Amino acid sequence: MTRLRKKAFIALFLFTLFIFGTMMGLRALKPSDGFSDLAPGMGEFVGERGGDRRRPVSNDMVVSPGQPHLASDTKVVFTKSDRDYSIFYDVQIFYYLWYGNPQMDGKYIHWDHVLVPHWDPKIAASHAKGRHTPPEDIASSFYPELGPYSSRDPTVLESHMSQIEAAAAGVLVLSWYPPGIADNHGEPCEDLVPAVMDAAHRHSIKVAFHIQSYKGRTDLSMYDNIKYIMDKYGNHGAFYRFRSTTGRILPLFYVYDSYLTPPEAWADLLHPAGAHTLRGTPYDGVFLALVVEERHKHDILAGGFDGMYTYFASNGFSFGSSHQNWKAVKDFCDGNNLLFVPSAGPGYVDTAVRPWNNHNTRNRVNGRYYETSLQAALSVRPEIVTITSFNEWHEGTQIEKAVPRKTVTRLYLDYQPQRSDLYLELTRKWAEHFNKEKDKWLM
Repeated sequence: MTRLRKKAFIALFLFTLFIFGTMMGLRALKPSDGFSDLAPGMGEFVGERGGDRRRPVSNDMVVSPGQPHLASDTKVVFTKSDRDYSIFYDVQIFYYLWYGNPQMDGKYIHWDHVLVPHWDPKIAASHAKGRHTPPEDIASSFYPELGPYSSRDPTVLESHMSQIEAAAAGVLVLSWYPPGIADNHGEPCEDLVPAVMDAAHRHSIKVAFHIQSYKGRTDLSMYDNIKYIMDKYGNHGAFYRFRSTTGRILPLFYVYDSYLTPPEAWADLLHPAGAHTLRGTPYDGVFLALVVEERHKHDILAGGFDGMYTYFASNGFSFGSSHQNWKAVKDFCDGNNLLFVPSAGPGYVDTAVRPWNNHNTRNRVNGRYYETSLQAALSVRPEIVTITSFNEWHEGTQIEKAVPRKTVTRLYLDYQPQRSDLYLELTRKWAEHFNKEKDKWLM
């Protein structure tokens, strides 16, 4: 009997020990402070947050109709009759202003884009040539809900700002060419910038500038470009500024294809001792360069830039656009007091303009590709996340509303079985999540 009691006592002790161990184990498995809502397994990619160097600022904040409930450096909150909703200035979206149609411009612009031939004549010979013929055949694999619109149309601009506001993106990063200059397939459109800024301002959206590569762009011409932008738009309520480490509030500029100019030339512009430096002048700013290849990290640092962004929405297309490399790039930036701004996108398909480039297509998978991309961006704890894009229809990276469309010669991709605003809703969902996580990181 005594032996039986001893066995029972031992069994009870072991059972109690098991329960205690199980409870401690479950406690240890609670979601990590930084990424409680991310998918299982993402925690292992999270590094320690570097020093808090810069943060977004909303200047001269004016809200759209509805009562403002709260304003801060990173967001503005509106009150509607049924709920509060926010837009976030640390979620920034690339925007294109190069579209035209006969009603507004006398002809189609960009919707009739040429089929770009491959540089290898043998490969080029096996693909279609010519150009698209809107409105039935446009230079995109998707069809916009607004049709092949003009960027000059005020109703289009208003619709775009409403969609961007619905997506909770607080900064529109405007693709910009100097006056009288355009891309190889478009027309100059710098004269449209004031209308964009006015429309953005009505929705409390800010505007930053994405300075494109153009023939003859140098460090000297860039000095003139920055001066022009700040002199003309710097006092506009929609002009975006960013808080620097020293507390200075400076404009933020994205510089596309920055690697085409040698770092020594950029240093003349961006180093304090440069031959024609912007530093310490009224035209100083926060300048982000495009990182494509791994070696560009060191060139960007040597050139005096304040950080780097990845732009491309095709995971694996380049070193910079590959999600698996973002932690290493972020670590490099943290170690050199640079900003790292990853770019997330909903997918990629540019075969409507580059028919030979199918190997870089990234299918949307009903939004799952986008969420994976956003998840990867958040996992490195960035200050800012960029979205590629609102309306780059040629490369199929748009989150703008698209609709099903079938013509005699074309069957367009669409967002079905989801609604046309799927990617706007996903952007808002992740923008809200991003800002909740940032609050935890700061704690």
